[in-house]
Amino acid sequence: MSSTDSPRLHHSVTAIVVSHDGARWLGETLDALLAQTRPVDRAVGVDNGSRDGSAALLTGVLGPKAVLTLPRSTSFGQAVAKVLDRLGPAGGREWIWLLHDDCAPDANALQALLHAADADPKAGVLGPKLRDWLDRRILLEIGVTVDRTGRRDTGLEAREFDQGQYDGVRDVLSVSSAGMLIRRDVWDEVGGLDPFLPLFRDDLDLCWRVRAAGHRVQNVTQAVAWHAEAATRRRRRIVVSGDHPRRLDRRNAIFVVMANLPFWPLMWALVRNLAGSTFRTLLFLMAKRPADALDEIVALGSVLGHPRRMTKARRARAKGRKQNHAAVRRLLTPPGAGYRRLSDRLQSYLAGTGFVESAGRHHAVTSSQEDGEELLTDAGGMQRVFGNPGVLLFLALAVVTLIAERGLIGGTRLGGGALVPVIGGSSDLWDLYLEGYHQAGLGSDAWAPPYVAVLAALSTVLLGKTWLAVSVLLLGSVPLAGFSAYVATRSMIPGRWTRIWLASSYALLPVATGVVAAGRLGTAVVFVLLPLYAALATTLLAGDGRRARRAAWGLGLLLAVGTAFAPLVYPLTLVLGALAALAFPRRGVALSVVIAFGVPVALLFPWLVQVLGDPGRLLLEAGLHQLALVDAALPAQSLLTLSPGGPGMPPLWVTGGLISACLAALLMRRNRMVIAIGWGVALFGVLVAVLVSRTPVTSLNGDAVAPAWPGVPLAFAATGMLVVAALTADRIVEFRAAGGLRRLTAFAVVAIAFSTPLLAAGMWVVKGVQGPISGNVPDVLPALAAVNSRGGERTLLLRTRQDGLTFTVLRGRLPLIGESDIPMRQAARERVGVAAAGLVSGRGADDADVLATYGVQFVAVAPPISPEISHALDSQPALARMSLSRTLGVWRLTQPIATPPVPAGDPWHDRWLWAQAAILLVVSVLAAPGSRSGSADGHTLQDPSEPVRELAPR
Repeated sequence: MSSTDSPRLHHSVTAIVVSHDGARWLGETLDALLAQTRPVDRAVGVDNGSRDGSAALLTGVLGPKAVLTLPRSTSFGQAVAKVLDRLGPAGGREWIWLLHDDCAPDANALQALLHAADADPKAGVLGPKLRDWLDRRILLEIGVTVDRTGRRDTGLEAREFDQGQYDGVRDVLSVSSAGMLIRRDVWDEVGGLDPFLPLFRDDLDLCWRVRAAGHRVQNVTQAVAWHAEAATRRRRRIVVSGDHPRRLDRRNAIFVVMANLPFWPLMWALVRNLAGSTFRTLLFLMAKRPADALDEIVALGSVLGHPRRMTKARRARAKGRKQNHAAVRRLLTPPGAGYRRLSDRLQSYLAGTGFVESAGRHHAVTSSQEDGEELLTDAGGMQRVFGNPGVLLFLALAVVTLIAERGLIGGTRLGGGALVPVIGGSSDLWDLYLEGYHQAGLGSDAWAPPYVAVLAALSTVLLGKTWLAVSVLLLGSVPLAGFSAYVATRSMIPGRWTRIWLASSYALLPVATGVVAAGRLGTAVVFVLLPLYAALATTLLAGDGRRARRAAWGLGLLLAVGTAFAPLVYPLTLVLGALAALAFPRRGVALSVVIAFGVPVALLFPWLVQVLGDPGRLLLEAGLHQLALVDAALPAQSLLTLSPGGPGMPPLWVTGGLISACLAALLMRRNRMVIAIGWGVALFGVLVAVLVSRTPVTSLNGDAVAPAWPGVPLAFAATGMLVVAALTADRIVEFRAAGGLRRLTAFAVVAIAFSTPLLAAGMWVVKGVQGPISGNVPDVLPALAAVNSRGGERTLLLRTRQDGLTFTVLRGRLPLIGESDIPMRQAARERVGVAAAGLVSGRGADDADVLATYGVQFVAVAPPISPEISHALDSQPALARMSLSRTLGVWRLTQPIATPPVPAGDPWHDRWLWAQAAILLVVSVLAAPGSRSGSADGHTLQDPSEPVRELAPR
C-alpha cells in the first residue's frame, strides 16, 4: 500500500508567532494566520520587547492569555523554547508552525504542508515556497543548501520570477524558519534551535540535525508565504547580538558547517575556509572595503578561537552524523558551482564593479531523483575538474608558488644562477638542435644536448614562446611535482589525505626551493618526473602482461627526457632497476627492465657517447656550473635532512617532521618488505649524494672546478622515505580508532608529519625566492657591439670573479639556452683563453692576432670594471676604445679579422636525427595506453584506479 493510500493521521498544529519591532508587517501576518483554510489548533504570540506596538497587535488578535512578553535580547529560538515549555502536549501528532512577524502565509499554505506530511511519514520538517514581500512574483527560497565553506545557496537566479518552474515536493538540506512546520517529537529529539545561534543560520543548523537524526526535510511549493526578510535586509535594528549582521552571519555559517560535518570532511572544510577567507579578505581590501575584510577575519577567528565551544557542539551533534552524512552530502552545494560562483565574482571585480557579496545563488544546479532522494548536480564540467583533490592541491601549491616567486614574475628576461638568460623562440631552438655545426661561441661540431629538442617541442606547443616553456618547467616545478606525485601514487598509496601529504611534502622539499633559487632547470624536470618513474616501475615489476610492457616503454621514454636534462638520473635508476629485477624475478620482468633502460640509450646514443667521453659530465645538469651555486663542504646534517645546500635552502628543522614520520615507520610490524625497500632507496640516495657533494667537477667550458650539486640523488632519497611513511599510514588510522594513548600518538604523528609541508610553504612564502635567479637579467652583450656584429663578428666578453678571469665568446647575440652545454674545441678555447689573459696583463699584439684569427671583433668587459683592466686594454695598440663607463667597457680590434671556415660536420648527423625520430615514434606508440578490458595474452589488464598488487607478502 502506498503512502498516499495509508490512513491519514490526526494532526494538531500549534502556531507560534514571534515579533520584534515588526508592527508594519505583523498585522498582515496575523490576518493570514486567521484566514487559513485549515485552521490551526492553537495560536500563541511572543513579543521580544518591541517598542512599536507589536505586543498590542498580538494581544488584540490572539488575546492576552495567548501572548508571552520577553526581553528585547531574547532570540527567536529562545522565544519558541519558552512557549513550548509552558504549553502542554496536544492530542494526535503535534506540529509546530513557526512564523516570523514579517512572514504572511497564503490561505492554503498550512493545508498544503499537512497534505505533504500525510504523503511521507518520514517528513520531520516542511517549509513553504517563499516569495518577496514587496514584489510578490519574485522567488526567495525553495529550500536552502550550503557549500563546505558555509556559503548559502538557494539554487535561484537573482530576482527570478515564480512561473511554476520548481513546483513539487522536494528534499532539501534546509528550509527557512519563516513558515517552517516541524513535528513536536522531532523538535524535542534534536533539541530545538541552538541558543548559540540567536540569528542567521539557526534554521540551517536545526534542519541539518533533523536530517542527521534520520528524518526528512522537504520544501512544499504548493504552500506559499511572502517574506520581508527584515533582519537580513537591515529593515529593523538587530539587538539580539552585539556583532555586525554580516560578521554574525559569516561566523554562524562557519560554525554550522564545522559543527555538523564528520571528522575528515571537517578537516577539508577547515582548509577551504582558511584559504577562502584569506582570499576573500584580499579581494575586499583590493576593493577598498576594509570593514568587510575585518568581518571576514573576525568571523573565522571567533570560531577557531574557541575550540572548547566547537568540541561541545560537535559532541551534541555526534548522534547519526556519520551514519547519515551520505544523505546530507548529496544536498550540499556541488564543488563545481562554488568555483563557478568564484569565477563570476572575479569577473565582476575585474570588470570594475568591485567584489560584491552574493546572496549565494547560481544557475548551474539541476536536480534528479535517486532512491527517493533528490540530488543536486553541477550541470558543467567544473565539478569534475575542480572537485579532484589533485587539482585542488595543484592550485594550492600554485598559489604558494606565485606568492613566493613574486619577484621573478613579469620581468623582462629570466635567468641567473645555472639558468642561461632565456632568449629566442622555438624556431631558434630547433635550428640549434638540428644543425650539424654550431657557429655559436668558437664553433663546435658536437651534438647539441637533447633537452634542447624537448624545450623546442614544448615551446612550439606554447606558441613558440621559449620563456614560457622555461617558466612552466622551472618556476612551475613545485605545483607540477605535487600534482605528479599525487597522480603517480594513486595505485600505490591508499587514502586521499595520505597522498595529499605525500605530494605536498615532496613538492616543497629543500630540493624544490633550491632548484628555483639557483635556476636549475635540469633538476626541476627530473623532480617533476621522479614520481612517475616510481609509479611506472611499480607497474613494470608487477609483471602483469601487456600493461607492464607498456609501462616499460613509457618509463624508458620519460627516463630519456630526465637523462637529457640531468645525466646522473640514468645510472641511479639503472642500479635500482637492476637490484629490483634481481629481487623480483618474475616472468617478463627482466625483458621489461631491458626495454626501460634501452630506450634512453637508443634515443640519446650519439650524445651519450659524447658524455661518456668526459665522465665528469654525468654529474652536471642542464645550464651553467658555478662555484657560488654549491657548498664546497656540505655538512653531513644537511644531507641527512635532505638539504642539498646552495641558495634557497630552508632551515634544517623544516624537514624534521618528514624525517620523524619516516623513522616512526620503522616501528611498524607490517609491510616490512616495503619499509626495507623504501629505506634502501633512501639510504642509496643519501650515499650517492655524499659522493656527489665530495667529487670535484670541471665545468664544460673549463672555467670552474667545484663539487657537483647533490639535488638529484637527494630527491631519490626523499621519494623512498615518503613512500615508506605513506604506506604505513594505515596503522595511524588503526591507532586513532583504538583510542587512549594510541589515539594521542596517532594525532601527534599526523601533526608532526603535516608540519613539513606547512612549515616549508610558510618559510618560502615569507622569504620569497632568495638566490641568483632574476626576472630582469640585463643584456651582457653591449648594444654597441651587437649593432656592429651583423656580419657574424664575435665579441669576447670578459668577467672578473673571485676565482679569476673568465671569458665568453658571443656571436652577435646572447647565447641560446643549450649552447653553453655544447663542448667547444679544446685547442681553440685554450688559445683564446691565453690571448684574453695576455690582453688584460698588457702583453703584446700577438694576442690580438689570435683573437682576429677566430673572428673576434670586439672586446667587452662586464661590470665591475677595474682600472687596471681598462688601462691594460687602452694600452694595447691593436684595440680602440668605443665606450667606457662604470657598467660597460667596449674595445674594437683595429686589424682585419678572419672569417673562419664552416666545417661540414658529422656526415652521420642527419641520419641519426631521422633514426631518433623513428625510434621516438615507435616508442610513443608502444607506450600509449591500449585496451583496458583485456590483452592478447589472455590476462585481464588491471584498471588504473585499482591498487597495484603487492610485490611481496607482508
